[in-house]
Amino acid sequence: MVSTTQEVQDEILNTVRKSQETVIEAVKAWVEAIQSVTPKLPSVSVPLADRLPKPEDVVANAYDFAEKLLAGQRKFAEDMVKALRPSESSKA
Repeated sequence: MVSTTQEVQDEILNTVRKSQETVIEAVKAWVEAIQSVTPKLPSVSVPLADRLPKPEDVVANAYDFAEKLLAGQRKFAEDMVKALRPSESSKA
């Protein structure tokens, strides 16, 4: 059962990864196509733009938070399973 579960999980992860790669390639092609037909726009100065986080930082921070949240949820679930187990004294 475990190997079958692992195989299904691996297949799902592989499918997701392939889908993500396809989307990234499509977005790259779209960006290139749009850039080739649109005129170059002048640079615009936005007040306080230098204080905004970089997109890479936003993604990193969001996933760092999600990782911590998921770790906490895992610990909670593991503790819940332990709490629901009958104690050794109640088995006797």
